[in-house]
Amino acid sequence: MKAWLGCALALVLVSPARADAPQTRTLLRPAQVFDGVDPAPHPGWEVLVEGARIAAVGPHLAVPADAVVIELPGQTLLPGLIEGHSHLFLHPYNEVDWDDQVLHEPLALRTVRAAKAAEITLRAGFTTERDLGTEGAGYADVGLKKAIDSGITPGPRLLVATRAIVALGAYGPKGFEPGVPVPQGAEEASGTDGVVRAVRGQIAAGADVVKLYADYHYRAGEPSLPTFSQAEMDAAVAAAHDAGRTVAVHAVTAEGMRRAVAAGVDTIEHGDEGTAAVFKAMAAKHIAFCPTLAAAEAIARYRGWNGAEPAPASVAQSRAAFRLALAAGVPICMGGDVGVFAHGENMREMESMAAAGMTPAAVMIAATSGNAQAFHVADKLGAVKVGLYADLVALDGDPTRDITAVRKVRMVMKGGAVVR
Repeated sequence: MKAWLGCALALVLVSPARADAPQTRTLLRPAQVFDGVDPAPHPGWEVLVEGARIAAVGPHLAVPADAVVIELPGQTLLPGLIEGHSHLFLHPYNEVDWDDQVLHEPLALRTVRAAKAAEITLRAGFTTERDLGTEGAGYADVGLKKAIDSGITPGPRLLVATRAIVALGAYGPKGFEPGVPVPQGAEEASGTDGVVRAVRGQIAAGADVVKLYADYHYRAGEPSLPTFSQAEMDAAVAAAHDAGRTVAVHAVTAEGMRRAVAAGVDTIEHGDEGTAAVFKAMAAKHIAFCPTLAAAEAIARYRGWNGAEPAPASVAQSRAAFRLALAAGVPICMGGDVGVFAHGENMREMESMAAAGMTPAAVMIAATSGNAQAFHVADKLGAVKVGLYADLVALDGDPTRDITAVRKVRMVMKGGAVVR
């Protein structure tokens, strides 16, 4: 009888709720709750979940007669982690390089692999993911998002950028006979009318966030240079914001970052050459910075770095920019450019941020309420708060003291359903 009851309970918790199904109640009893906002966890707090949302938070909650009680002894309960910069349609470059993924891997293969990557990411405790471009896989991220939302395949809540937008001639793959049309890893646009058309077209196709490339290298071996003019950047951002979409900008150079800041974007990605002045301007406008430290480290390893210090110049530069951003008080986005390295290893960025000088508690806030605010979803996600979605993760240990605890996932709940 006990075994049968356990199986039935598991089915209730894992199965997606039907619209006509009675609302389930679950009481979670961890050792402590990190609420995503306060740097210090709250010992003895409990969380009551009703249906898909958090109904009550605090110590010694009343237990409804029909509630399922889940004991989480010695564990920290926290909001589902939010991955801020990923590419589900890419896999590590030491497996297949970027050009070959874009040009030679069939779309069906890339889509199935992306679905598997999404499941792995969810099971690692990342219940929301901002995917910043399919890199040649068209609008397949929109379809993947629909499949996840429909319960066809498990995965995080997705915020998708579809194709991303680059200046004409500034992206890749490259190196082919001039005049031969080559599939690109993003949508090319030129001129204010052209970039606005691209923004609106991607939104019409399902983009939640518009991604622009403020700079890139035109040819192999050349340094990154600004691509979109200030007028083009301004027009693209205005069109996206008019449609209620956030804007993420790839910018490595100080000038590319400066133009993005002037245009009023929402987040800047990478920022390796960022200066104190640029970061001060970002802080003044509350533009979040996504440093992608783990990607820089992964690429250096693919090129032969063994991880020993001193780090290669590229890694040292990204760490130095991150520290400048911290010193300037820039809001920090947690996002590792996952896909450059393995999905499910998203926590590598969190470990790199802590190693570069951010406190573990601040890293945890960045990966929860910080990302939720930067992505304009704080009314739904990012904190353990009454009324928000019950996206919750239980870990062994205390990640606000030891960031490696994020690797010790014991339970994952998404929308009130236990998925791990």
